[in-house]
Parts: sequence; structure tokens; C-alpha cells
Amino acid sequence: MNTELFIARHITGKSRENVSRPAVKIAIISIALGLAVMIVSIAIVTGFQNEIQGKVTGFGGHIQISNYDQNISLEAKPISRDQNFYPGLAEHENIRHVQVFANKAGIIKTENQIQGVVLKGIGGDYDWSFFQDKIIKGNPVHISDSALSDDVIISSALSELLKLDIGDPLRMYFVSSDQSRPRGRKFNVSGIYETGLEEFDKMYILGDIKHVISLNRWDENQVSGFEVLIEDLDDLEALTKYIFNKIPYDLDARSIKDIYPQIFDWLDLQDKNVIIIIILMVLVSGITMISTLLILILERTNMIGILKAMGARNISIRWIFLYNAAYIIGIGLIWGNLIGIGLCLLQDHFELIKLNQESYYVSVVPINLEVLPILLLNTGTLIVCVSMLIIPSYIITRITPVKAIRFS
Repeated sequence: MNTELFIARHITGKSRENVSRPAVKIAIISIALGLAVMIVSIAIVTGFQNEIQGKVTGFGGHIQISNYDQNISLEAKPISRDQNFYPGLAEHENIRHVQVFANKAGIIKTENQIQGVVLKGIGGDYDWSFFQDKIIKGNPVHISDSALSDDVIISSALSELLKLDIGDPLRMYFVSSDQSRPRGRKFNVSGIYETGLEEFDKMYILGDIKHVISLNRWDENQVSGFEVLIEDLDDLEALTKYIFNKIPYDLDARSIKDIYPQIFDWLDLQDKNVIIIIILMVLVSGITMISTLLILILERTNMIGILKAMGARNISIRWIFLYNAAYIIGIGLIWGNLIGIGLCLLQDHFELIKLNQESYYVSVVPINLEVLPILLLNTGTLIVCVSMLIIPSYIITRITPVKAIRFS
């Protein structure tokens, strides 16, 4: 049996009635609260990132295939719908869906309001999974390959701004560089959606792609491009390169991060906040454990002297206290996991903490609990805290048997 571990377990049980008991409790509480804060922080930040990323990709797909000359005016040169990669790209195990799209900038005019928007033309192959739980009124647009649909869905922000409701007519005007007069189209509001991304909600309305094709005077087989939906955002960069190599030389493949870099750069900044929180919490826990270890050593000075007089080496005695400290850290980690995971589960199931959607883009605090980050937090906290105790444990080497026994 490990002698150092045996002695450590023995003094751990005895310490409950000693003067070190308050220090041990403080150390356990410090580690538990520190770990709980780290778990909650990571769960909230990653949940927030996933929510925002999901909403942005819901409007534009994960990867867009289009002409090289596409610009911010949205007046892109069309490409043919008949491509060797469409819809064959969807056969890739990490690609979920491929769909066509065509955008056209326009102006909505009502009796009292004028609002610039983008009509996003979608086809019968459009994946409505993103908008399934976002449509708060009415129904999605039913797109047929043959008949032209005048139905559109608009956001709740546009609905409130323009005083439009389900079934109301909506008139839009479009201007192209090769046309002297604006062309008008009358649509019917069939549904109202809400995502929380106000910039996108006020910009996009969804309707039949055949309207955009007609307004741009394209052939019926021409579109602005293709949107590719993937299974895992972690594969975004690799799949973008893969698709770029699969498409013709005159087409470009851009990831959603390339299209909206400012949004994803802002989301990446949130990681730095989590890193700072983790560093601070680990430092506080480590410093508390150093104080606790010194108290334990001073309390057991007599025992240290006796063990040295019996021939015990310094390294063996140091391991006794490191085992004892690891036990205290372990108790703190258990409580920290219970508190942190418990709070996350409560928020995830009952949505106790609400948010202002206009400011935070989400209506409740989002939670993303994953096993791997929690395991890494526990392992990292244990290793760092124990490592920080190695140097303070050197104080044992300066204790002599004669002085230690006399001190007692």
C-alpha cells in the first residue's frame, strides 16, 4: 500500500476537529465557486455564440457559391442553375443541403413609411428548418416549380414598422442600373418571422425566386448563386476549400465568416473574456490552496518532525500533504460541478433569466453544456492547483526533527 497516501487519508479524517478546519472549508468553497463560475461562463458564451452563428447562417447558409464579381450592391451577374456540383454536393457526408437563391434590393412603400429591404428569392429546394420555430404568425411561402407565388414572409420588426399583418398586401419597387424607371411588384404577406437579429430582420423578406429572375430579366435557369448547409460549423474552413476545388474556375466559394467577418470577429472576442475569467478563478483557487497547505503544514509540524526522526525523506512527507491537498481540491471540484451544471440545467430547462432581445439578439440566456469542456476544466483546475502547491511544500525541507518536536 502507498504509505504516503495512507497517512494523508488518516490526517484528513483527523483534521475535521483541528484548527485547520475553517481554512479547509474556505478552500473547498473557493474551488467550488471558481469551477462553477467557469462552467457557467463557458456554457453561456458558447451557447450565445451558437445562437448568433445559427441565426446568421440561417439567412445566408454556411457557404455561398456565386460569381466572382458579386458586390455589396447585390446586383451580381447571374450563374446557371445547371451545374455539375448541384445537387451532387449534398452527397458529401458533412454537407446537409444545397439550395439556390437570388437577391434583389428594393423599397417597400406604404401610406406612411418607406423602407429599404432585400427580397431574397428562394426556390422549391429551400430548407425551411431554420425558420420553423422563427415564424410567429402565418405560414411559410409555398414555392412551386411551375406556378408563380406572390406570397412573402417578413420580420416582426418590419411588420411593426410598416403596420403590416398576415394577409395584407405589400408593394415593393425595384431599380436596376439598366432601367430608367422603378418596377413595382405587389406581394401578399403570408407569414411573419422573428430571429432577434434586428439588422437582418429589417433587411430580408423571403419570396419566390421567379420574381427576382423576372425583375433582373434573367433566363429562367439563372440564379445569383447556391447556398450550402453543412452539418458541423467546425468543418466550415475545410469544406469551403473542398467546395472551391469542386466548382468551375469562374465561380467562387465563400464561407459565412468571409461574408460577415465583423460578426464572427465580435463572437471570437467573447472567447477572450472566458479565458480571463478562467485564469482569475484558477489563480484565486490556487492561492487559497497555498494558504490552506501552509496552515496544514504548520498544524502538523510535530508529525513532520517525528516522521523525519524515523527516517522519512522530505519527498515522502511532501507527497503526504500534496495528497491531502488533492483530496480537498477534489471535494471542491465535486461541489463545483454540482453547482455549475445544476445552474446551467435550470436555466436551460426553465429559462429563468430573460434578456432584452434588441440588445443581446436572444430573449433568454442561452446554455450550451458539453462534456469535453467540463472534463478539461476539472482536469486543468486539479493539475494547476496541485502544481502551484509544489513550491510551497518545500517548506517541509526546512523543518528539522529537533525543532519540530520541541515546537510541539
